[in-house]
Amino acid sequence: MKVLDESLLWVLLPFFHLIASAAEHEEVAKHAIKLHRGKGATATQRKQWVLDSCRRLTGLLRQKNVVLNKLKSAIRAVEKDATLSGEEKLFQVHTFEIFQKELNESENSVFQAIHGLQRALQGDYRDVVNMKESSKQRLEALREAAIKEETEYVELLAAEKHQVEALKNMQHQNKSLSMLDEILEDVRKAADRLEEEIEEHAFDDNKSVKGVNFEAVLRVEEEEASSKQNITKREVEDGLGLSMLIDSQNNQYILTKPRDSTIPRADHHFIKDIVTIGMLSLPCGWLCTTIGLPTMFGYIICGVLLGPSGLNSIKSIVQVETLGEFGVFFTLFLVGLEFSPEKLRKVWRISLQGPCYMTLLMIAFGLWWGHLLRIRPTQSVFISTCLSLSSTPLVSRFLMGSARGDKEAGDIDYSTVLLGMLVMQDVQLGLFIAVMPTLIQAGASTSSSVIMEALRILFLIGQTLFSLAAIFLLCLIIKTYLIGPYYRKLHVESKGNKEILILGVSAFIFLMLTVTELLDVSMELGCFLAGALVSSQGHMVTEEIMASIEPIRDFLAIIFFTSIGLHVFPTFVIYELTVLVFLTLSVVVMKFVLAVLVLSLILPRSSQYIKWIVSAGLAQVSEFSFVLGSRARRAGIISREVYLLILSVTTLSLLLAPVLWKAAITKCVPRPERRSSL
Repeated sequence: MKVLDESLLWVLLPFFHLIASAAEHEEVAKHAIKLHRGKGATATQRKQWVLDSCRRLTGLLRQKNVVLNKLKSAIRAVEKDATLSGEEKLFQVHTFEIFQKELNESENSVFQAIHGLQRALQGDYRDVVNMKESSKQRLEALREAAIKEETEYVELLAAEKHQVEALKNMQHQNKSLSMLDEILEDVRKAADRLEEEIEEHAFDDNKSVKGVNFEAVLRVEEEEASSKQNITKREVEDGLGLSMLIDSQNNQYILTKPRDSTIPRADHHFIKDIVTIGMLSLPCGWLCTTIGLPTMFGYIICGVLLGPSGLNSIKSIVQVETLGEFGVFFTLFLVGLEFSPEKLRKVWRISLQGPCYMTLLMIAFGLWWGHLLRIRPTQSVFISTCLSLSSTPLVSRFLMGSARGDKEAGDIDYSTVLLGMLVMQDVQLGLFIAVMPTLIQAGASTSSSVIMEALRILFLIGQTLFSLAAIFLLCLIIKTYLIGPYYRKLHVESKGNKEILILGVSAFIFLMLTVTELLDVSMELGCFLAGALVSSQGHMVTEEIMASIEPIRDFLAIIFFTSIGLHVFPTFVIYELTVLVFLTLSVVVMKFVLAVLVLSLILPRSSQYIKWIVSAGLAQVSEFSFVLGSRARRAGIISREVYLLILSVTTLSLLLAPVLWKAAITKCVPRPERRSSL
């Protein structure tokens, strides 16, 4: 601590000597003497020590000014030297400027430290907020200094490279080159030009952009590289660049785009993660099939075993989750293939009214319970909306391949109603994600601005409805004029080569999800609409495309459900098992009862019997609550404890869903159709 006090005093000295008056100098010197480690010395000796140190540092600053003048003279001499080429002049002048910058930055660091110490002396050590602000300002100064030093280091590396190149050119000029050496020299120059053309300078281009923060990170090299004994530090820096960066918040980052794009690279962590998931998902899925559970729960168990709560062997969690999203896309596309537009027309009123009524009732119950438990209205609305959503991929797996049975003219197929309501919930999901920023602001706003926030929410709702109208108009145009010729062209080109058919269908899926994303509606809706548009071409088309896409969907669905398991924490469930079981049963029973009540009001009298099956399919919580919960936690809408409760209740409700579905199918579906459904 004494050494630190002396260091702080040393940087304080020029401030005394250069800008303080005699009276102010005497006053500030008294504070500095208290910091001096020589507490046994007399006051006169300590004051003399301060003055002597001030004189020595002042001499250094004067010497720095002399050096700067000499550098300026040297720059003028280089510019007037006629024997140097223009490129060599620029190089030498730039080298001098780098040294000038080093001197100026060193002086600036001294005065920044002075101001920091002055703030600390003027502050109150009992004021934590003031000390935190001072620490933040010092941290920002250090970050800026680190960036400047990094820039200077890069410039020095470039200067060193230039010197090496100049030395090589002199050696080549002094000796005759063979034809092979001349060819290699030309290739070297061309390679240098190529690197200069493709290099983006992303660091320099973005460091001054508004909103960019400088962070301190740790660089962890590859395990394979660190295990090699004969590797040098420079070889590590010039390697593949696949080291991991860890910031102060324990977030881990991997390389997304290298500086040198001429060398192919692969993320070996991600490859190992996918291989591990593929190997472990087989026995887990096999076990669930043996005991009569859907295979998806085996994949979730696989994620639990490999995730942070298990072996913690998955390194690229974000990349695995991103790949798993494609499983959702292809699953919903196949759902759309089986979803006939003619059936959609028959149940569009039910599909529109049912989810809206259920969401409103859930929000009403949530606000009521929130008022009793003294929970903020913003948090109550979020939790209720989050729990009102049901899992489309899960129900799609239940319905996949199930027989529809021959219905009479007045009957409605339960699968059509169920899928229609789930699609509308996906629309609500996109709407809720769009409204969430305004919901955050409304929660933090004063009463005088609540009206404005409500108007903003209504504007967003109107914007979303307009986007939906535009999407369905586009679907009508595609169905009428484009999808038929497009498929016929794919069918002709893909004879004997299924790659064209798979690629063409995948491109159409990605086009539709891009359109819905651009219109601020969920991408999942675009995938479903893509399947519905293709299904309009007939049963034969549907069967051909389904046979080609199903294997891709199955593999990506494994990744998706495994990624869900990565966020399941068995230890937390065990610790709070009683509370979680009670909450899960309450949510499942409430959703089932509300669905039965709503369907009893909107279903035709002849189709009332399907309300039990549809309600059983809706009586669980969507896996998208993970996404919504993570966003709400980052935004401060919900706490960490509420976030973990949402994750656990969602997982338990998904585990309970097959039991409820099987019971409803057994009770309400005729026997021939029941065997196919199960």
